[in-house]
Amino acid sequence: MSHLAAALFDVHAGQGPRQFAELAIALLLSSLIGLEREARQKSAGLRTHTLVGVGSALFMEVSIHGFGSLLGTDGVALDPSRVAAQVVSGIGFIGGGLIFVRKDAVRGLTTAATIWLTCAIGMACGGGLPLLAIGATAVHFLIVRGFSKVSERITGGPSFDRIELRLTYRAQHGLLGRILELCTGSGFRVSDVQVAAHPDDALVAADVLLRLEGDGSAHPLVAALTELEGVRGVALGRQDDSTE
Repeated sequence: MSHLAAALFDVHAGQGPRQFAELAIALLLSSLIGLEREARQKSAGLRTHTLVGVGSALFMEVSIHGFGSLLGTDGVALDPSRVAAQVVSGIGFIGGGLIFVRKDAVRGLTTAATIWLTCAIGMACGGGLPLLAIGATAVHFLIVRGFSKVSERITGGPSFDRIELRLTYRAQHGLLGRILELCTGSGFRVSDVQVAAHPDDALVAADVLLRLEGDGSAHPLVAALTELEGVRGVALGRQDDSTE
């Protein structure tokens, strides 16, 4: 058994540095994509994209180099494309889990497509095509960063920011109206309001979820809401775009 292990190690030893280099490139490229998604506060961020990219590259390495010792065995035919095909099919489960529907709006499509592209980039790295993987990564940034600006210029419409605000406040006359007025005065349109009261609370508190969209600045709005008398807490989040 030890002689067999030594022989297998000798067969793959020369390819080791190249394989590690390909995994490192997959790690770098998928991390760049993940950081971009993380910065935009999407549902799949740095860790998910990095794991997808490195995992896909590793599957390709195993598919190409992992079964070399079986070549020449009677009745054995090596087809590296079979593992690659299963990777493409399997990534659909992750992408499908990122897509959901909320009030007739489909969300998560762009993030799911980015996961799919990251998988392809990792496979290209593992398949010995690093230049193609680098080019695909550059295309990703061109699409997600550049196309939105081009679309804005063509359509003439602004790029709206969609945010969610979760507030806890002490219920008192007119406070919710002042909150909504402050939001609209900060450059946002209120698209949805959900209020849940807590009558058992000693302070008669209420929770409100506000979904806003507009070109205003979110952080000054949060600061202004926090200073309102009766507001006990404000949490800021961002919604996924209808196609992201």
